[in-house]
Amino acid sequence: MPRLACLALLLCSALASAMQPIRIGVSGPFSGGSSPMGLSMRGGIRLAAEDINRRGGILGRPIQLVERDDRGQPSYAVRVASELIDQQRVVATVGFANSGVALASQQLYQQAHIPAITAVATAHVITQQFLPPRHAANYVFRVAASDALQAPLIVREAQRRGFRRVAVLSDNSNYGRLGQQDLLKALQASNIRAVSVQQFRNGELDMSRALEAARAAGAQCILTYTIGPELAQIANTLAQMEWRIPLIGSWTLSMSNFIDNAGPNAEGARMVQTFIEDGNTPLRASFIRRYLQRNPGERIPSPPSAAQGYDSLLLLAAAMQQAGSSDGPRVRAALENLRTPVAGLIATYRRPFSASDHEAIELDIPVIGEVRQRKVIYAYPQDRLRHP
Repeated sequence: MPRLACLALLLCSALASAMQPIRIGVSGPFSGGSSPMGLSMRGGIRLAAEDINRRGGILGRPIQLVERDDRGQPSYAVRVASELIDQQRVVATVGFANSGVALASQQLYQQAHIPAITAVATAHVITQQFLPPRHAANYVFRVAASDALQAPLIVREAQRRGFRRVAVLSDNSNYGRLGQQDLLKALQASNIRAVSVQQFRNGELDMSRALEAARAAGAQCILTYTIGPELAQIANTLAQMEWRIPLIGSWTLSMSNFIDNAGPNAEGARMVQTFIEDGNTPLRASFIRRYLQRNPGERIPSPPSAAQGYDSLLLLAAAMQQAGSSDGPRVRAALENLRTPVAGLIATYRRPFSASDHEAIELDIPVIGEVRQRKVIYAYPQDRLRHP
């Protein structure tokens, strides 16, 4: 073959390779009780991919999302992660709505040196398993409020409202069990007493025994760590008992399957939020409008999940752009030292990660939300004036 023809062939091959999409895994519970989180997260990630691709992609290459339903089940999620890594050849992944799923799956990404950004799951240990110096490098990052951060904010809200005797209710999943531990630790550092601590099985339909114990102990409010369906059972059982007592808990009290299943019994519940469905900035207003156009409904099923998914992909794209590559170790290093601020929905991220800290959400970011008329609003109007 003539030399010029060979050069032309090599050039065409290089150009074709340069235009190959960057394949990024997206795994979450797109079915089952956790689906409001998973579907909202996926919707936010899709919008971020649209925005990135509209601006020319990453390094001139479009993003291609490879989406898989992990069903919220750790054993099944491991199979999903294995497929994404070995068969789909993703270069990074964003997802993980359930803490047990994240803990089971992230080991595979760590072993493969593939960056994995947790966009929803909040158990504090998620980013801690592979810390240096025990491990050469940690490939697990998070853009969600860790339970180690949420628990003190829940307790602070109880203090702010003058409660001194509280009951703690959680499910027996990794999320509920670890969240309960964080709550009890935060309570020990406060002047609030946990007069009743109860744990129920995931999927429990009868909350009367736990709530009767809380009432007998003189609890003034209920602090919760579980997800939407079980939260609705708590609120509905309280109404049946004619016991009007506030619910304060983790961010899952904003899930649509709590608000919808509890109906008027959800009114007044308060929770920690990184993002509230309120168009108080142009970027947020545009995001909410576009999300609801593509996913018709009364509201975003889980607004923090959607916003955290969106911001996670923006940060990953910024790291790839800075690294000049989609190579896992180079992207991880760039994430740990992002030089250019990234304007997201939740915050403007300025060096959100470091080699020793893979948590993007800091204590000054979350606010307290409250359920009012089937929507989550700012519990304290002054928080609405805080901009990312």
